[in-house]
Amino acid sequence: MSAFSAPAFEDPGSLWLDPSRHDRVNIPPVEAPEQSPEESVKNFNPVFLGYNEEQAIVEAMRCIHCPKPEPCIVACPLHNDIPSALLAIEEKRYEDAANIFRATSNLPEVCGRLCPQEILCEGSCTVAGYARPVNIGKLEAFCTDWQRERSGFPKPTVAAPTGRRVAVVGSGPAGLAVAEELTRYGHAVVVYEDWPRPGGLLRYGIPGFKLAKEIVNQKIAFLESLGIQFICNTRIGQDIPFEEVYRQYDAVFLGIGAPIGRRIYIPGEELQGVYQAREFLARGNVPLDELPAAMRAPLEVGETMVVIGGGDTAVDCVRTARRLQVQHGLTNGRVINYYRGAPFEMRAREEEYAHAVAEEVQYEFLATPVRFIGDEQGHVRQIEMQRMRSKPSDQPAQRKVSRIRIPIPGSNFIVPADVVVLAIGYEGDPLIPSQVPVLKTTAPGIFKVESVETGRTTLEGIFAAGDDVHGADLIVTAVAAGRFVARAIDEYLRNK
Repeated sequence: MSAFSAPAFEDPGSLWLDPSRHDRVNIPPVEAPEQSPEESVKNFNPVFLGYNEEQAIVEAMRCIHCPKPEPCIVACPLHNDIPSALLAIEEKRYEDAANIFRATSNLPEVCGRLCPQEILCEGSCTVAGYARPVNIGKLEAFCTDWQRERSGFPKPTVAAPTGRRVAVVGSGPAGLAVAEELTRYGHAVVVYEDWPRPGGLLRYGIPGFKLAKEIVNQKIAFLESLGIQFICNTRIGQDIPFEEVYRQYDAVFLGIGAPIGRRIYIPGEELQGVYQAREFLARGNVPLDELPAAMRAPLEVGETMVVIGGGDTAVDCVRTARRLQVQHGLTNGRVINYYRGAPFEMRAREEEYAHAVAEEVQYEFLATPVRFIGDEQGHVRQIEMQRMRSKPSDQPAQRKVSRIRIPIPGSNFIVPADVVVLAIGYEGDPLIPSQVPVLKTTAPGIFKVESVETGRTTLEGIFAAGDDVHGADLIVTAVAAGRFVARAIDEYLRNK
């Protein structure tokens, strides 16, 4: 049976000649081809299998091409020209569609897979008033994959060398965007990365079932072909003094991100078998030879694996845990996600949460841990939980979005746990600001800047953007901020 129901049009282009929005709205949505849950838990391959050309054309035809300003463009942090790209897909101009996305985005094949489109472009799609919104993210992935698999990343026009050198600290989304843009402006760029391979969050934090590592590898190879140099296994402030980097380069961009997992500060947090999400995802999803030596020991997998948290990282952890259990023959094992809020308060993407449920992850809401209980060997075995109730904030302006969780006295209960993963958020890295007091911060590892558009820190020639400025946030906002700040760095270098 076909994965979608095609409309009764012989020629996709004929609908464009007859610009009836009513006809477009009545085109049935095209379901995204995916692995079945029974198969997906057996591997770390992408669950989304990708549209074929016929499916992509039909889904693109559902765009009604709203009068300007198009709400999807306004809602996209990168302001991608989505309607023009979807029209190009309709007309089988897939290369053009990909280039339209690339004109405003350095990572469209990533954003198409990982953006929370339901609260951004798709959340603003007018079609949502009639049916499911146009599947913009999957179409972005389709056309950029089509281009990348056939002709590779298109070579940009690069300005004449300026003789200026820039150090980029961190190779996550913001760092990669800044490095690529500055190279186009003619500056020489060296990227320093703490981990053994470049990619930052994209390689070490995003599981393969959401983003294939091959896409990251190809992007890095493309950037290297532009002349960008990557120096890995190097933590600035530890392996190389920050002052040395500051002296050697004409400008420095800080794109370290927010890599420090938040502690929960309850008894038993130090027990064996209790992991931070960052380490758990890296060790569970990345080949051993791409991990730091200290992380190459086997990752623990148990019959009952518990994840604490309610965001995208928590969902990534439970789905990783489920796959690890299957790989270890624990097909009847349990993966349970405890979240202190109600279901509608979860910050995770609806699509990823639905995948987790389909893959037999269990969810317990309005419950929070109060202590981890270990055995005589110091390994976690149980968790004491407490029930919570949730009520709106006392602030009228925030009542709908900000809620208070209140412990319920006498509601404590004990649950088993062979492995616990803490996915309760990330914080900035305080290493560099602790050594350079003139670099002012607004929180540990979060740099104070003149504005998000310029990224100028309180030390001349030092810039920051993305999670380094506003804390842990979206990949797309990091890319957008990186592009803005790259222009500010270019202006600084040319006027220096």
